[in-house]
Amino acid sequence: MPAMETPFKQVGLVARHSKPAIVASLRLLADHLAGRGFAVLVDKESATPEEAGPHPLIERYDIGKQADVVIVLGGDGTMLSIARLLAPFRVPLIGINQGRLGFMTDIPLHEMLDSVDAILSGEYVPEERILLQAAVLREDAEVANALALNDVVFSRGSVGSMIEFEVFIDNQFVYSQRSDGLIVTTPTGSTAYSLASGGPILHPTLQAIGLVPICPQSMSNRPIAVNDSCEVEVMLTRGLDARVHFDGQSHCDLMEMDRVHIRRYRNPLRILHPVGYNYYDMLRHKLHWGERLL
Repeated sequence: MPAMETPFKQVGLVARHSKPAIVASLRLLADHLAGRGFAVLVDKESATPEEAGPHPLIERYDIGKQADVVIVLGGDGTMLSIARLLAPFRVPLIGINQGRLGFMTDIPLHEMLDSVDAILSGEYVPEERILLQAAVLREDAEVANALALNDVVFSRGSVGSMIEFEVFIDNQFVYSQRSDGLIVTTPTGSTAYSLASGGPILHPTLQAIGLVPICPQSMSNRPIAVNDSCEVEVMLTRGLDARVHFDGQSHCDLMEMDRVHIRRYRNPLRILHPVGYNYYDMLRHKLHWGERLL
């Protein structure tokens, strides 16, 4: 069967390789897309050659160079890991949820084939999400650099004592803080760790960055939101075992007087939702809004 009229010719598939059911779903989708005439590229970390069958395997770091669109089967954690790799190439993502409703992987498994067919034929709701780029500076030398779709989080280590740091926005001093840490969040990340720490929910299309304290010593320290054109700088002034985490999937150990510069990454992440997608419907289902309390 010839491929449908679409700008997406090469489709990359990424899955959380942890359960046989997910691998089976990946193979089902790969065979279905190949039958529709698409060139299918399977991430090497997602399937073995036997599981991928006739579909070529590709290194995850190369998938953004070759695929026109990438479909993720798994959960939001899988989306986070692949999003940071695809952002430099502006390759859009489609999320297939393999369990509970996710904030980003919004297509349920039983609707996978029909939803993917519709999206690849041009029937979709596009949404752009900002990412953060963080650079860790030590004595003016860059020691680490990373992207984050959800958040950049400063935290105390195993020693247990609070950390102290200073926050600057666009080179203007904002405050000193003593706390368990600080979350610098995107609108996407506002429904993750930030929400659990008392931060506000930010609509994904907002051009904003949130700063949310984690258990601050002073109750006057409150979450704030700034324009995403701002540069946030956090300088660690005291902390024996402090770290900065990127989407909770990588980290860098910090030393006192280290500075971390955080700004919006140049490219947004583009997510393709099925027609009928509604952000507030997702929030109601995920956060159980409106349910009767027993």
